[in-house]
Amino acid sequence: MKGNAAIAEGAILAGCQAYFGYPITPQNELLEHMARRMVEEGRVFIQTESELSAISMVLGASAAGYRAMTSTSSPGFSLQQEGISYMAGSELPAVVVNVMRGGPGLGGIMGAQGDYFQAVKGGGHGDYRVLVLAPASVQEAMDITMLAFDLADKYRNPVVVLADGYIGQVAEPVELRPPSPEPPVKPWAVTGANGRKKNVIRSIHIQPEDLEKHNLHLSQKFTAMEANEVRYQGLYLDDAELVVVAYGSVSRVAQTAIKQARDNGYRVGMLRPISLFPFPYKQIENLLGKVKAFLVPELSLGQMVEDVRLAVGKSAPISQVHRLGGMVLSTEEIYKAIADAAQEVGLRPKSPLTLAI
Repeated sequence: MKGNAAIAEGAILAGCQAYFGYPITPQNELLEHMARRMVEEGRVFIQTESELSAISMVLGASAAGYRAMTSTSSPGFSLQQEGISYMAGSELPAVVVNVMRGGPGLGGIMGAQGDYFQAVKGGGHGDYRVLVLAPASVQEAMDITMLAFDLADKYRNPVVVLADGYIGQVAEPVELRPPSPEPPVKPWAVTGANGRKKNVIRSIHIQPEDLEKHNLHLSQKFTAMEANEVRYQGLYLDDAELVVVAYGSVSRVAQTAIKQARDNGYRVGMLRPISLFPFPYKQIENLLGKVKAFLVPELSLGQMVEDVRLAVGKSAPISQVHRLGGMVLSTEEIYKAIADAAQEVGLRPKSPLTLAI
């Protein structure tokens, strides 16, 4: 499957009941797959007239208790920020997929990672957070999408699946997962109040005291996410003197460069954040002391690197390597950046004999 199709099929398996979306490259195959499969499953599919309509319909479907989803790419994701803020404020679960392309503005149609700030730090208004999950393979794209629906319901909060365009477009073998159990009963949903007290779903609280209380309630939920939902992958961290921090498709290229570097005697490891919020700060902090330097490759001018800096502080130098506008980082570029970063802190390749001892 292509990554886009795997995300769509993951949504089907997770019990997505309503999908609303608008075409935009490079996620069009996702919408196309949902157009066919949702109809086959007897579920709701609407191609909307805009991304604004899509996120608003997701809000309405979620308020009615349905598992709802939309997908888009970077400029469309920008348009959906107000709706995402409203859903977070209204405590409405939903899955929003952003298959990132180059920007700013309309930018280009090739893959990029320039939406990190927007997704992870909150592109809408007010104090709110959304869970953000970043797949690095087609299989993971399917699995993470299924997980996203469960987490959205668990926390009554939007969850963003943040995939760069290359993950959306690449084709790899996948194993179809068993369908998720029936979605949980949602007693808070607006399904008609015949025989029960009416439910009210809103994000507006006119009295300042009420809004402050609501925000503090939301803050407790975000703190629980940070405590319970950190996900990451570690590679060669036991003996690493230099650690590469990368996510999405870049982590795939970095993994090849790291293996080459280790073959040449460099003690290099990788930490791949899977959850971008919550970010694996503690897992990086635990490496401090034995790790002499960090390298952050990104398909942006450098956005996730800011979170790495928050974790590392002044304990170790942090280098960057990046490509922009839809250009792809090569194995050679990341390998050179590893060698340069190692040289700057005086790390020398270990001979095979030394490594054996």
